Amino acid sequence: MSTLEEFIRSRRITEVECLVPDMAGIARGKIVPAEKFLRILRDRGLRLPESIFIQTVTGEYPEDEDVTSVENWDVYMTPDPATVRVVPWYNEPTAQVICDCFYADGTTVDISPRSVLKRVLALYEARGWKPIVAPELEFFLVAVNKDPDYPLVPPVGRSGRQESGRQAYGIDAVNEFDPIFEDVYDFCEKQEIDVDTMSHEAGAAQIEINFNHGEALELADQVFLFKRTVREAAIRHQVYATFMAKPMQNEPGSAMHVHQSLVDAKTGVNLFANADGSDTPLFMSFIAGLQKYLPYAMPLLAPNVNSYRRLVQGSDAPINVHWGRDNRTTGFRVPVSPPEARRVENRVAGADANPYLALAASLACGYIGMTQELEPSDPVKGSAHRLAFSLPRHQGDALNKFNSCKPLKEVLGDRFVSAVSSVKQAEYDAYQRVISSWERENLLLNV
Repeated sequence: MSTLEEFIRSRRITEVECLVPDMAGIARGKIVPAEKFLRILRDRGLRLPESIFIQTVTGEYPEDEDVTSVENWDVYMTPDPATVRVVPWYNEPTAQVICDCFYADGTTVDISPRSVLKRVLALYEARGWKPIVAPELEFFLVAVNKDPDYPLVPPVGRSGRQESGRQAYGIDAVNEFDPIFEDVYDFCEKQEIDVDTMSHEAGAAQIEINFNHGEALELADQVFLFKRTVREAAIRHQVYATFMAKPMQNEPGSAMHVHQSLVDAKTGVNLFANADGSDTPLFMSFIAGLQKYLPYAMPLLAPNVNSYRRLVQGSDAPINVHWGRDNRTTGFRVPVSPPEARRVENRVAGADANPYLALAASLACGYIGMTQELEPSDPVKGSAHRLAFSLPRHQGDALNKFNSCKPLKEVLGDRFVSAVSSVKQAEYDAYQRVISSWERENLLLNV
């Protein structure tokens, strides 16, 4: 009996959700009865159209669909047994499993986000390296918002009042929403999502959850499932949870900070620090790769038009690619740590980023830096916000940079870069057709 079949039968599962993360990190796929799922495992019968990987966040498709087949071929969903979990919020015993996708000839669907991360990790594996990551994910709780023309506002907590002012690290402020987080932790435990600490961030009803460190693919899977879990837990309490990078104009944005280290695949020794605590040349080159190439990978770290509202002068978010030791104003922060825990924190990615693609982008940039033996700039002391803005300022600029970077195309794949560009350009064009309330308020009768 296979691992999946044993899981299904031992828990008397009646339905299985077969999940595929799309370009935006949205869960696509199919829900099938458990017995049919087991038959599918034997005859390779579960299929999806290839076009789900070029579907925009609005559910549309780029006008230029040259990246995918004209015929819109089927791709075959292959469940990864390591990802099967019970879905804890259903009454009926239901399982969920993340699937990889393949073409009819057995080749990998190279525009699938999970496949792209695997492609990058294979480059590390070929050199005997293993990345270890630990994401930190921020999000807001907001009152139910049925009309998108109205701004988002904080929800009412247990006290019967909306939160006001700054409550960073406030214990009682988190406890205002204790029933929601009881469900979150309960759901995470049942799904083996390895979350660690929780804290209140600077924004009204803004929360940060830290994940324990682990292998990159496993952590990407956990973040993917965690987002879905938090949204479900919040809705059960008539509240929305949002991972938008900048959901409210007078509040800070939400990030997905990623701590990254590198170990020897055989010995587990951290390759970023020497025994005496000094930094290795590999570590310096990894940081240099982030500095040089991350601005070109921004469509994977700041994937939406809203993403760039977070990256502004004077905020908690970085505006450039400087690095520093224990310096939260920089794009790349090296926390104080012993040699076995030496790491760099990438603070650029937004909470709205697809976790597979954010990790793939960050690790790809570091990999190129190490293979090219690049050298970083000197670490910044004091605020990096006093220095020049060097990240893209909007999605159009980011896409132009993304398409011009040959080393990234070689690591991530030409076809994938074309697919991202087509999808994000279509989303940007759709956004440009919208007239905002600011324009009506300030331009209608004044110009």
